[in-house]
Amino acid sequence: MMTSGRPVCNFGIALNRNYKDAEGNKREEVTFVEVECFGPRAEAVGRFFSKGRPIFVEGRLKLDQWESKEGEKRSALRVVLDNFEFVDSGKADQSTGLNSPTASSSLETSVQQPSATTPPPPTPDTDNDLDEDVPF
Repeated sequence: MMTSGRPVCNFGIALNRNYKDAEGNKREEVTFVEVECFGPRAEAVGRFFSKGRPIFVEGRLKLDQWESKEGEKRSALRVVLDNFEFVDSGKADQSTGLNSPTASSSLETSVQQPSATTPPPPTPDTDNDLDEDVPF
């Protein structure tokens, strides 16, 4: 909870990307992203989200900057959650009490902090990998 009494939830997710390298070998790249949410969304995430459960998050990027004790400049990029959806079942709307396909959540100092590393839903592995054809 924030000092104002507004709920907050912070958690981490893992984004998995499968692709083929220049030699045609299958590769996997994992990126870890910190997410924060506030208010009713934070309460719903804190209550129903758990490690390993797939979640779709939508939000804005926030850059935090600070100076370490040693005087080094530090920064971290995180997602401030605007909307979310549990993607592992059709129970998300019922369990969170939200009746839209994309549920929303927001909060600050956490109500509950799942230490989740949650992969996105699996993507189909096809031989027609378009990523290697994209010039950027």
